[in-house]
Amino acid sequence: MGRIDTTFEALKSQKRKAFISYIMAGDTNYEKSFEILKGLPEAGVDIIELGLPFTDPMADGPTIQLAGQRALEQGMTVKKTLEMVKLFRTENNHTPIVLMGYYNPIYSYGVNNFLKDAKNAGVDGLIVVDLPPEEDEELCIPASNFDINFIRLATPTTDSKRLPKVLSNTSGFVYYVSITGITGAASAKSGNVGPEVQNIKKSTHLPIVVGFGVTTPDAAFEIASVADGVVVGSAIVDMIGKQKSTEEILDFVKSLTDGAHKA
Repeated sequence: MGRIDTTFEALKSQKRKAFISYIMAGDTNYEKSFEILKGLPEAGVDIIELGLPFTDPMADGPTIQLAGQRALEQGMTVKKTLEMVKLFRTENNHTPIVLMGYYNPIYSYGVNNFLKDAKNAGVDGLIVVDLPPEEDEELCIPASNFDINFIRLATPTTDSKRLPKVLSNTSGFVYYVSITGITGAASAKSGNVGPEVQNIKKSTHLPIVVGFGVTTPDAAFEIASVADGVVVGSAIVDMIGKQKSTEEILDFVKSLTDGAHKA
């Protein structure tokens, strides 16, 4: 088993839910970003999503769009992101890292070169939001050949006819997007999310984590209580954008992880 499977198995044995954090690689600069990245596991984060900065992040709201712009202005690239993961692995070889972003930078890098370098750096999974299942030959299948999980998004508009296609070739976990629209646009509601998670569980053995619209410890608790894990991104990235100290940011993350782990 890879790091993601091992993490979920360990959490299951402890009867705990997963907390997954998202930050943008290189925001607000390489040094600050890496400092935060290193501190996330100690703050209770079980899995880290690390954003690949891109000029046209169509699924993201203003908070993460601005984070990507800040990172790009500081010269952050795919190569530097992979170097950051590799440096992280010199001190931490157990916390899974999932790269989240868009296909264009990966395509420009060269798919095979990217996957080889990602595997060597210690990347465990990919979430590429603009590659549907119909394009699995582009990246999903090649990633599986490198034992890198390809994690798919399911949404409130994913109906029973579409769901099997979404789940095909998915590994690691399924990411359920709790709201329609962009990141940071609305609040997730456990009453809406719970039935959807249960419906997806009928079709897969994979863990279901829920993201988009979770901004507080109470919300992390509520959503984690109806899923296998919860993802928080925009609320953390917003603090980074406001130039909060690393200590303040990690204290906030700890409050979120405490909420999720109580579920």
